[in-house]
Amino acid sequence: MSVPYSTDDAGHPAPSDGLSQSVGPNGPLLLQDHFLIQKMAHFNRERVPERVVHAKGGGAFGELEITEDVSRYTKADLFQKGKKTPLLLRFSTVAGELGSADSARDPRGFAIKFYTEHGNYDLVGNNTPIFFIRDPSKFSDFIHSQKRRADNQLRDHNMQWDFWTLNPESAHQVSFLMTDRGTPKTWRHMNGYGSHTFLWYNADGEKFWVKYHFKTDQGIENLSADAAKALEADDPDAHRRDLWESIEQGEHPSWTVKVQVMPFDDAVNYRINPFDLTKVWPHGDYPEITVGKMTLNRNPQNYFAEIEQAAFEPSNLVPGIGGSPDKMLQGRLFSYPDTHRYRIGPNYLQLPVNQPKVATRSYNFDGPMAYANNQDPVYAPNTAGGAVSANELYEGDSYHVSGEITRSAYELHKEDDDFSQPRALWEQILTESERASMVSNIVGHASAPSVTDDMKKRVVEYWTNVHPDLGAGVAKGLGVQS
Repeated sequence: MSVPYSTDDAGHPAPSDGLSQSVGPNGPLLLQDHFLIQKMAHFNRERVPERVVHAKGGGAFGELEITEDVSRYTKADLFQKGKKTPLLLRFSTVAGELGSADSARDPRGFAIKFYTEHGNYDLVGNNTPIFFIRDPSKFSDFIHSQKRRADNQLRDHNMQWDFWTLNPESAHQVSFLMTDRGTPKTWRHMNGYGSHTFLWYNADGEKFWVKYHFKTDQGIENLSADAAKALEADDPDAHRRDLWESIEQGEHPSWTVKVQVMPFDDAVNYRINPFDLTKVWPHGDYPEITVGKMTLNRNPQNYFAEIEQAAFEPSNLVPGIGGSPDKMLQGRLFSYPDTHRYRIGPNYLQLPVNQPKVATRSYNFDGPMAYANNQDPVYAPNTAGGAVSANELYEGDSYHVSGEITRSAYELHKEDDDFSQPRALWEQILTESERASMVSNIVGHASAPSVTDDMKKRVVEYWTNVHPDLGAGVAKGLGVQS
């Protein structure tokens, strides 16, 4: 019996379930890829009214202060030395619903809204520098595997391992997740990362690729699997409570802000693809550069108005900062604002928490829940003195791309593969006790009643590819014969 074709919702056979259409293997994605657009747009509308992902979270307001001169890399106003920019930071888990526990094993969202003099700049990251997949066409499938089954509405570890083992690019992120960093002690005791690669350009139009790192000044602290489960039962809102109480008591958490900077031309021949979200840039090649300090110092006055309705979107970029050929970032540039238009409404940016601190002169108008006065005239171009575009501010936000329109994975750079970096994490970063915890966490997760014997064998093979010792430890714990 032949396997049927997958289709879009109109019945068209899908050309791919995991590859988006791009300009060449390494180029940007195309709006004409209606298979990707439909897949993401439908996924964005799956849940009402909570967020499809990152539903459970909390946050606070604060300030970014730039202490070092990085003007040679970017002309972005918020990154000029001495500048102080107000911000909102929202933390969250990824897969859990609104009522889920803060201490669950899951990546943590680390989304920042900077209220700059050129409008909002949103940096939507996680507490991990990498992610499970590298193409947005896989994102809804990944999240479905982490959510609830369609038949009984139960979470199913077998589904999770099924997706992970069929997508070996996930190994780096799953390795991180299965260490004790997958269960941070509090939001204050974890790092944050922009994760994606972004473009910076300076006043002379020179271009650079950058990655953001937010290093906790409180120190990294994590929970063991047993401690996390105990906290889940004792206080499922522990992280939200900890953040609120620490700020109320004047213990304002802070992070040292750093960036890795890659000269623009290095990207072409670098030993790994610098736009692959499943990879990190080795610090020996591109060391961290300190930029400034981020501090949280004010709790919200109304959680729903200021946190639940906060809308973060990677497409909120300001002059001096641009996107990159990172396919996951390209997908998120569309997906996030599209989700907000559905979840909150088309005028979500008029809500006080999302409203920029500068005047807006947009030619968008009307729509549900509009309350701001529109400029007149409401069209462009016009001869009535209406606002005009500021093209000169974005000089430098461009680069050449070429290639055939295709659905393919990234072209491999000379050291690209899915297991080298998680192997380096195991061999060079983790201590002996951390490696033991990682094995224990994997075995515990893959020992769930829903995980089949055949799946356990695939789990062992997956981790053996990362490192033979890791695979042997997992095999022993799961009782799988090699």
